[in-house]
Amino acid sequence: MSTSAPSETYNIKNDLKIIERFFTVPLDHANPEGEKIHVFARNVIPKAKAKTAEDEAKLPFLVYLQGGPGFEIDLPRSSGYAGELHEKGYQTLWVDQRGTGLSTPLSPDTLPAHVKTDQEIANYLKFFRADSIVKDCEVIRKQLLGHKESPEDRKWTLMGQSFGGFCAITYLSFHPEGVKEVFLTGGLAPLVDQPDIVYEALAKRVIKRNTVYYEKYPQDVKRVRDILTYLEANKVILPNGGRLTPCRWQQLGMSFGMHGGIDNVHQLVFRASKEIELLGKLSYKLLQSVGNQPFDGNPLYAILHEPVYCQGKPANWSASRIIQKYEQFSWTQTRVREDDTPVYFTGEMIFPDMFKDYANLRPWAGAAEILAKDADWPPLYDLKQLSKNEVPVSAVTYFNDMYVDFDFAQDTASKIKNTEQYITNQLVHDGIREDSSDVMKKLFKLSKREFD
Repeated sequence: MSTSAPSETYNIKNDLKIIERFFTVPLDHANPEGEKIHVFARNVIPKAKAKTAEDEAKLPFLVYLQGGPGFEIDLPRSSGYAGELHEKGYQTLWVDQRGTGLSTPLSPDTLPAHVKTDQEIANYLKFFRADSIVKDCEVIRKQLLGHKESPEDRKWTLMGQSFGGFCAITYLSFHPEGVKEVFLTGGLAPLVDQPDIVYEALAKRVIKRNTVYYEKYPQDVKRVRDILTYLEANKVILPNGGRLTPCRWQQLGMSFGMHGGIDNVHQLVFRASKEIELLGKLSYKLLQSVGNQPFDGNPLYAILHEPVYCQGKPANWSASRIIQKYEQFSWTQTRVREDDTPVYFTGEMIFPDMFKDYANLRPWAGAAEILAKDADWPPLYDLKQLSKNEVPVSAVTYFNDMYVDFDFAQDTASKIKNTEQYITNQLVHDGIREDSSDVMKKLFKLSKREFD
């Protein structure tokens, strides 16, 4: 059962009406009378499409599911993909997935008072995966649309970016009756039960991106080696108390899969190497920039990153095990080589040492170890249901996506009936932000299901 707190309404630029909504839902949907949490969702209504309250009620709902796991959603503006959705006549619902933003946000300092031991923390965090997120959405849908007379009007459209697409596929697996249509951008999830093969593929893609990086900036081979030598010899503390180790520096490669990511990393490498050369140390500004990675502010992104793939099997620090097969990523092994031997940056991977190096992850180190070994993960997908899916799924898929492997995406598309794709090698994982107009145009065209 879900209840709704009184909403707050206001208008912003370009005739957008905002309704801030809070819902109370069970922590454990299998125990609806037990502990409760809050879910926050921002309802945006384009006033140009609805002049009256009656008009507003008729606008179809589109729910946006954010990438992650563990990220909230900022206030959507009138431009970009939000603007394209509103221009198309949708009213949108931007959900802070449980544990993020204003939805009972989870970090070491906001855990409930009764959740204290490592085992209790681990048990609690298990309720914050896609299966629970989808159940939250379902109870919210019933509250907002359950009164509609027509069964079709009680359904809504889903749009999932990256991990939001994973959630949408979980939705189609277990609650297709609530969905009218699905749009995915870089979100065709690998339908696996354990992440090893996902990280095997990721390691190869990250190697390719490192090759591109060093071909573009060959001077950075020595610069990176010099930086890692400095970090190994000095205890460098970041402004928030985290530690900048060689491994943490290599984690800057996580942005290699985004537009402009390689250039951004080069700027940090260039500045750091010059500061070490000229100042003999790294400046506060540089440390601030390097420390601005998402894990401290969004710790669910780290602790649930591998479990989002698990169904009845443990992750066992998958990325850490897989990457050991590739010497290029190991500073320990490459530091004894010649100065022209590049040291590779890592990608979207979680390592045990991160729970020492990141200040806000340290309190969860014990829970992270428990979760890594846990095999008791419920199903996330129903392949039989997906094989007979009747809900139209329109997906934009990026051929060079570093985060969601293209081959896995094709396998998934083949297993979800009624899926159509637009595939491009001109955009990468954040294409929805890089070229919103083109991505949304392609999605809307696909959704028409008009074939020659």
